[in-house]
Amino acid sequence: MDATTEKFVAARSSTVDSTAAMRGCGLANLTWVGVDKEELRQRLLMPEYLRLAMRDCIKRKDATAIPDHLLLPGGGVADMAPLAPMVVFINPKSGGRHGPVLKERLQQLMSDEQVFDLTEVKPHEFVRYGLACLEKVAAEGDECAKECRARLRIMVAGGDGTVGWVLGCLGELNKDETSHIPPVGVIPLGTGNDLSRSFGWGGSFPFAWRSAVKRTLHRASMGPVARLDSWKILVSMPSGEVVDPPYSLKASEENELDQGLEAGVDAPPVAKTYEGVFYNYLSIGMDAQVAYGFHHLRNTKPYLAQGPISNKLIYSGFSCTQGWFCTPCVSDPGLRGLRNILKIHIKKVNCSQWEEIAVPRNVRSVVALNLQSYGSGSHPWGNLKPDYLEKRGFVEAHSDDGLIEIFAFKHGWHASFVMTELISAKHIAQAAAVRFELRGGDWKDAFLQMDGEPWKQPMNPEYSTFVEIKKVPFQSLMINGA
Repeated sequence: MDATTEKFVAARSSTVDSTAAMRGCGLANLTWVGVDKEELRQRLLMPEYLRLAMRDCIKRKDATAIPDHLLLPGGGVADMAPLAPMVVFINPKSGGRHGPVLKERLQQLMSDEQVFDLTEVKPHEFVRYGLACLEKVAAEGDECAKECRARLRIMVAGGDGTVGWVLGCLGELNKDETSHIPPVGVIPLGTGNDLSRSFGWGGSFPFAWRSAVKRTLHRASMGPVARLDSWKILVSMPSGEVVDPPYSLKASEENELDQGLEAGVDAPPVAKTYEGVFYNYLSIGMDAQVAYGFHHLRNTKPYLAQGPISNKLIYSGFSCTQGWFCTPCVSDPGLRGLRNILKIHIKKVNCSQWEEIAVPRNVRSVVALNLQSYGSGSHPWGNLKPDYLEKRGFVEAHSDDGLIEIFAFKHGWHASFVMTELISAKHIAQAAAVRFELRGGDWKDAFLQMDGEPWKQPMNPEYSTFVEIKKVPFQSLMINGA
């Protein structure tokens, strides 16, 4: 590794080595354009007997269902393992639905068994049966399976929600502290692609030339690995059902709110709870309402959403019609600001006490952000000066610092200036844990979204709904494509 590369890597405090086999790879190689197809295939392709064994276990949903004829007598040796064995998940519904074309291209470069369509194979099925199959074969003395499991990398072709889905399923491996967690890279097919941007994979995938796929896989096989905080969300509500919940938000029966803060008389005697994990952001308010409208249209009329450009045009139209930029005069002014229905409590680092934070006046959207990229590449928190950070008690924001940034937008026009980075958003707090209380009243519904997946949250006139955010103890691993 040359001096320039060492300086570059040292500047990224979150970068770690994933396996010993990867440590000798320099970042300068990532800019190499002339990727040889056969050389790349040798780097990524697992031996056939392991690919077929994994396929059968996933198909049968049984990690032990490995036919004898799919195993080598005496097991495979370590030298048979590729340098960077890789699997790819594709969400064909993401972006302009380029998934089927990309799937065919990837299968040509790798194999059918290492490319998974998420409509056919879910990430948790791969984790519970595919990875478990490799571990079972490795435990029986197969050194090739052991090396493939240790070196495995994963690419996700989709938007932020799809990447979060895969990361969440891989998080199951943290229950067994001895399991290696495969790092994840991104082929950006979504609309915003902020996770992709944050880790050097860009805001969109160039389908104009076929060699782009080869270069992307080459970068993914050699890129360094960075850490990413993940955040658990717990929604506690008095009654009713979350309308159209995202797949990353699941109904739960046994969760309770942190008892360090008295919920007060507005807490329901018996609460229904939902839980999930997000990696980029959670927002409450008008921006989530606009996203919910767009999400509903895309699902009911998919022919209107044929690519990132058309998606953004339709999204802009919803922003205007929903009142994000101009509230209709017939609306009650008291319903415009989140301050009328929202309370915010936070916990700071190394502090066990909840602290109430005032909600600024006239804000219509509050965002809790983990990454520095939001809304298709904007940086709403801003690059804050040291004296301002000291004055507010903030520190420089990073995606692996155990803190989440909370800020607000006043309206669509304010958000537009923030997104173009002419100004910063309305800073509220930095926190190690957050609790939002949505108080029942004139609002019948509230709108929330996390990592681009919105939902409608029913409001109760008698009891409050609580949304609690806490850091997940373990961090996710991302392949840095920069």
